[in-house]
Amino acid sequence: MSSFTTPLVGEWTNDDMTQFKLTQEFEYVANDGSVYSVPIGFITDFASTPKWLRWLIPPIGKYGKAAVLHDYLYKTHSVGKNKADQLFLEAMQVLKVHHWNARIMYEAVVIFGEKEYLKGGK
Repeated sequence: MSSFTTPLVGEWTNDDMTQFKLTQEFEYVANDGSVYSVPIGFITDFASTPKWLRWLIPPIGKYGKAAVLHDYLYKTHSVGKNKADQLFLEAMQVLKVHHWNARIMYEAVVIFGEKEYLKGGK
């Protein structure tokens, strides 16, 4: 059974609270038993929601831990895009994000995430 095994601990790195830097390693165990560790120092913006859509899906929410994991997987290419997107959905289910919210966010990264994934660690 998948789970987050550590808390998400970090600090905001700017005044507008759009960049969060991990101060402790963050870990997720997937359904298949794979372990994904997000290292200390990783910087995330949580959910990369377009400004015009933030009234519906703000960058920070119940899905925050899943968004951090997804950001890390996209930036490092430690798994392929499809796997990263599937893990994002799985992690949101672990966090008990409402089914429709999770599905909308998952479909958004499947459809619109290619550019961000290709940027990766650049």
